[in-house]
Amino acid sequence: MRLLVAESSPPEARDKRRESVGMSSGETYLETLKRLAPQAECHQVKPADRGSELPNGTELQAYDAVFLTGSPLHLWQDTEEVTREIAFMRAVFASNTPSFGSCAGLQLAAIAAGGTVRPIGERREAGFARRITRTQAGREHPLLQRRPAAWDAPAFHTDEVETLPADSTLLASNEATHVQAAEIRHDGGVFWGVQYHPEISLSEVAGALRRQSSDLIEKQLARSEADVESFAALVDELGAAPHRRDLQWRLGLSEDVTDVQKRTLEMSNFIEHLVKPAMSRRQRG
Repeated sequence: MRLLVAESSPPEARDKRRESVGMSSGETYLETLKRLAPQAECHQVKPADRGSELPNGTELQAYDAVFLTGSPLHLWQDTEEVTREIAFMRAVFASNTPSFGSCAGLQLAAIAAGGTVRPIGERREAGFARRITRTQAGREHPLLQRRPAAWDAPAFHTDEVETLPADSTLLASNEATHVQAAEIRHDGGVFWGVQYHPEISLSEVAGALRRQSSDLIEKQLARSEADVESFAALVDELGAAPHRRDLQWRLGLSEDVTDVQKRTLEMSNFIEHLVKPAMSRRQRG
């Protein structure tokens, strides 16, 4: 199995995240994939960067799946970085390579296929998306297999999908964000994605809270840096001791977030139900 991780963040965002939690978004994806698919050969590409190329001149068709990370880029803006990202995603669709993305990855797939993205405004999902529920279509879709009737997940985003492309299926929503999970088909390709972050650990959630402290205060989600630090410290504690029921209770979290296998269900479902069957069909062909 050959997997490609597309790091959607620009260089300065990658550096800032490494300073905070030790890894860029793409490096987090690579670490998660090592656990989910230990035998896979994983490569990385940075499509937002000028002159970025696939490793060793390979083509997208050489990969069994592409994973698209989150990013601080605002994909509704007309910038060179965004233009390169959209061109890359359209190439992924055209290659017929199965793809998965979280947060900005979902937004990127939506735009590349003809949908729209907008700022989320005063609303925020900062830390965790709460009470996500499946649509009728989502109850039958393999991406959300084994998810309970409602669940929480790590989440940070200031933008959201406004309209899904024509050949799309809405799979999950919550009160804050209408498009929490979707399937998008375009130009022969299939994308499964979520607005939340199944790939990130609780320590990375804590790091993101600290990085976004000023924004959380500005949006009145916290009154002071001390408030943010207090919350982040609890999240850090739970990450270090995920079975502590007292911390789960204080943060209002369950094993959907604290158990790494349950937290990454969408990624493992994607590999099991879309990537592996596609590999089998190619091998038979």
